[in-house]
Parts: sequence; C-alpha cells; structure tokens
Amino acid sequence: MESAEYDPLYLKGIEFFNTCEFFESHEAWEELWQEDFGPSRKFLQGLIQAAVALHHFGNGNIRGAKKVYYGSCGYLEPYRPKYQGLDLDKFLAEMKTCFTEVIASGDDYPQIDIVPDTIPEIHLDPPPAA
Repeated sequence: MESAEYDPLYLKGIEFFNTCEFFESHEAWEELWQEDFGPSRKFLQGLIQAAVALHHFGNGNIRGAKKVYYGSCGYLEPYRPKYQGLDLDKFLAEMKTCFTEVIASGDDYPQIDIVPDTIPEIHLDPPPAA
C-alpha cells in the first residue's frame, strides 16, 4: 500500500482526535490553520470545529455542540468526497450518527450524553509515511 507525506501537525491533531482528546486536537489543527492561507484553510477550520463540537458534546454543552457541528459540516462539505487522505463522506456520516440525538432535539438545554461507540475516528488513505 502506498503512503503519503502529511503535515506533522495534521497527524498530531488526528492522533489526539482518535484518542478523544478533542481540545488538544483542536489546538494542533489551529496551529496549522494559522499558517495556512491556501486551499486547505477551510478544510482545517472544519476539522477544528468537528473537534470543538465533540468537546462540547462530551462536556454537556449541547447547544454549543449543535451550533459548531453544523459549522463543521458547512466547512467540510466542499471538500467531499476525499481530501488530504480523509474520506469525508464517511467522516461526515459518522459525525451525523454521533450527533443524531443532538440534531433531533428541539430543547433549548437538552440533557444528552455522547455515546462513545459512535464517536468517529480518522484513518487516512493513503496512510502516513513511516
């Protein structure tokens, strides 16, 4: 299988994301985002917001999670189906599954717990070079 070169901060953010360290993931990607003024900028913003949405969800801030979730989807949508090794069709579908109850809630301050088994993981194709 072929491998690819990815920015180390992109990979660090993914590592944090996949261990549910969403604040740290956001921090790594934000550092990369601050330096990127090219076509990847909005993609990175979408990943940052995905991490923030999951961070809020895990902390019980459902209103904040819902708002940032929608922002994340808006930023990532134009990069479908795949960008920088990330299968965005799969990722966005997994995020939607994770946020199903949040999306469906009409309450101002719902009490919804995140279901750990529905939290997406990011696996790049091609995988990072060793």
